[in-house]
Formats: sequence, C-alpha cells, structure tokens
Amino acid sequence: MSSDPQPTSPAQTTTRESGGGGSAMALLVIASCQLMVVLDITIVNIALPDIQRSLDFSTTSLAWVVNAYTLTFGGLLLLGGRAGDILGRRRVFVFGVLLFVLASLLGGLSQNAGQLLAARALQGVGGAIASPTSLALISTTFREGPERNRAFGVFAAVSAGGGAIGLLAGGILVEWLNWRWVLFVNVPIGLLIVLATPRWIRESERHPGHFDVAGALTSTAGMVLLVYGFIRAAQEGWSDALTLASFVGAVVLLLLFVLVEKRSRQPITPLHMFADRNRAGTYGIMLCLAAAIFGMFFFLTLFVQNVLGFSPLATGFAFLPVSAVIALGAGLASRFLPVYGPKPFMVGGAILAAAGLGWLTLTDVHSTYAGSVLGPMLVFSLGMGMEFVSLTLMALSNVATRETGAASGLLNTTQQVGGSLGLSILVTMYGTASTNEAEKQIPRFLSQATPLERLQFRRTGQLPPPYSDEVLAAGVSAAFVMAAIFTVIAALIAVLAIQVRPSDLERLKGDGVAPGGGA
Repeated sequence: MSSDPQPTSPAQTTTRESGGGGSAMALLVIASCQLMVVLDITIVNIALPDIQRSLDFSTTSLAWVVNAYTLTFGGLLLLGGRAGDILGRRRVFVFGVLLFVLASLLGGLSQNAGQLLAARALQGVGGAIASPTSLALISTTFREGPERNRAFGVFAAVSAGGGAIGLLAGGILVEWLNWRWVLFVNVPIGLLIVLATPRWIRESERHPGHFDVAGALTSTAGMVLLVYGFIRAAQEGWSDALTLASFVGAVVLLLLFVLVEKRSRQPITPLHMFADRNRAGTYGIMLCLAAAIFGMFFFLTLFVQNVLGFSPLATGFAFLPVSAVIALGAGLASRFLPVYGPKPFMVGGAILAAAGLGWLTLTDVHSTYAGSVLGPMLVFSLGMGMEFVSLTLMALSNVATRETGAASGLLNTTQQVGGSLGLSILVTMYGTASTNEAEKQIPRFLSQATPLERLQFRRTGQLPPPYSDEVLAAGVSAAFVMAAIFTVIAALIAVLAIQVRPSDLERLKGDGVAPGGGA
C-alpha cells in the first residue's frame, strides 16, 4: 500500500492541484470508488436467475448472494472509518479497493455456491474499508464552502444513483456476456482507481490510537443478527424460535456494544456524536430513507420484469432516469444550501419521496411503465437527490478532523443497515399482502383451470399468470405503503430535530477554513 514517509498536517491535505483539473480528478477517483461499491449492491439482482441455474442455489439460499455483501458491508463500516483515521485515509482507501478487486475476481471465478458467498462477503469487507474512507477524503481534500458542497453533491448523487446504474449495468452484462461479468467488471475499474489515487490524492494526517476490537466485534455481530432476524421473520414468521433467538442475541450484543463504547478511551463510535441533535437526527433520517430506496429498487425491479414483462436489459434502461433526476436534485441542493441551509431540503426531499411512493401504491396489473411507474419514480428520485446531499453535509458538519472517518462510517452504516432492515420489513409486508391476495385468486384459478393446470398447481404451489400477476401487484403495493411511511417518519424527524444556526450558513458559504478544519 502506498504511503508518505511523514504524516501531513491538515493544511497540507488539500490536493496539490486544488482547483481546476486537480480537484476534478481527485473527485473523479473518490466518486468512482463509491460508485463501484454502491452499484455492487444492485448489479447482481438482475443476474440472480442465471446465478441460481449456474451454481445450483436453492430459492431460499439465493437471497444470501445479496445479503452476504450487505451484511458485511454494513457491519464493518464503523471499523473501516476508524481505520482511516488511525492509519491514514489514502493508505486505507487503496487497501480497501484492492481487497474489493480481489474478492470480485474470486467471485467471478466461483465454481459453487459456497465460494460465491465467501467472495461476496469479502467484497463487503473491502467496500466497508473503502467507502467511509472515500467520504472522509472529501472533507480533507476540498475546502469548506462551495468547493466542498459541490464535491458532496457529486458524492451524494453517486451514492443515491448507483443502484439504478447497477441495474442497467447488470442488464447489459447478463444479456450480452454472462452473470460472471457483473463481478469481473470491478477488476479493471478498481485497478484504475488504485493507480490514480497516489497521483491525485494526498495522504491525510494520521492520528495516534488503537482499534476498538471489542466494539467492532459486538457492533458487527449485533447488526448481523438483527438483520438476519428480520430476514428470517419474513421467511419463517415472527414466532419462529431462531427468529426470536436472533433478536434476543442482537439486543444483548448491541447493549454490550454501548457499554464497551462508554468505557473505551478510543471508541470505534464516539457516542458524543449523538449528543448533537442535528447529527443524531441525520442518522435517523438516513435509516428511514435507506429502507425506502432499497425497497423501491427491489420491488419495482420485480414488478417491471414479472408484471410488465421487461427483459433484464430493458429493466436496466427503465431505471436510467432515476440516476439523472437524483443528480438533478443533488445539484439543486448543492447550489442553494448556502442560501437556505440543509433543513428545507431534508424536509422537502422526504415529502417528495413520500409522494412518489404513495403514487406507486396505486400500481396494479393494468399499470404501464409510462403511465404508472415513470412519474412516481422521478418524483421519488428528485427528493432523494436533495436528501443525500443535505444528509452527507450535516453528518460531517462540526466534526473534528480526527473523527471524520468515524462520522462518515456511521452515516454509511445507517444507510446499509437501514436498507437491510427496512427491506426485510417491506418483504414481510409484501408476504402478508400477497398471501391474502393468493387466497382470493386460488378459487378463481381452480374454477377455470384445466386438469393439467390443476395438477401442476398441486405439484408446485405456484399460480400461473395472470393470477400470479395479481398476487405480485398486491404485495408490491402493500410494500410501497410501508416504504411511504418510512419517508413520512424521515420528514417528521427533519422538522422536529434539525436546527440550522446562522453560523452553519456562514460555514456553507465558505470562510477560508482549511479542509477538515471543523472541530
């Protein structure tokens, strides 16, 4: 891993070409890493049927192709952020990207289910190291004020829009090549990032300290158990013994994590960060909105492919407007943040997202993409673009340079854990509603089915179209109701918790403070 012989001071952390092409290249390197890490959450979704056939996954175990990545990614983000603070952010950034590249290569070469799941988990570890470090590098590379606001806007747009880009990229790669290329594609991109990093990004100051191993283990294990509990509840029910045991274990471990952090001299998550009402509110808003955006991608992908009949490639193109509108929302927020502050965009963005999801609850088997999906999807995306810039900026506002890695890691953690937990809750809502609808559709099917169709139904338990479309549409609509509730909660948190002071507006306008200088 590349490193400088002497640690640099905060004033020296500005990229050597601070302005013009140097700043643009530094931002390109950072944003490219974040895009690679974020899109990998969704890029495999379209490839799942091909993966199942190729490596003989069962339907239940296939979900872990996604979960193995998101669980390790979300669970280790706090440790990744802390590592950058202690060892130097550029050094840790490069290591994380290299680990991600290696895991992607191994995943593409997998010959059985166990190898692929292990590679996906290792990808999550690499992403957890690289992602919070890349966000912290913005704070130590760009000057506070308009320059940093623009950088945060790009980063937020990439973070929020990466899911849609992943769906498009996955559709292209699966349709033109094969499923292995959704993993292989990370190898050349990651290597280019590693080669460009020493040229355009300076090393940050290293802060003395040690790794809070007990905190990392208890927080990671606690979050993994919590996510697993929700996932299992969606599959086996809330009264399942293993579901209940997972929740009990998660509560015990997370309480132990809080006790460890209170007693640690150098905690992985400085609990005083939650004493700031703006930052605590930001984490709560991110938790809710992540659940909404994960759910939107997951259920709309199902609806567009299974009910509207889109191919994987067509599905990818159908989501392409999401990235463009998220970038538009992020650009608007970045431009007007110094004038109005982040609160109007946090409140307004959540309301727009809720309106879009509320609109999507009206989808049924008679819906069309242009008439029923595109409009609400764009409204939702505009709100999310406005939100992610404001949340990113607020999470790192007034954070000491030595703690920006931990602060950014915590923001990313709430996003991933919120997405995983929220998606599990939405899947539970989907399962209940679709089961109820199936009870209505089965008698209708049996009354019109041929003897052969009845025999096939008794054998598989699966309704054929158009009855299955009715079941899916009812479940998706119910899931969007819950997703809309999440965004309404986010709006209420923004209204009640966020307070923007005149001094905050002055900082957004730029006061000549060196990058990373917020204490």
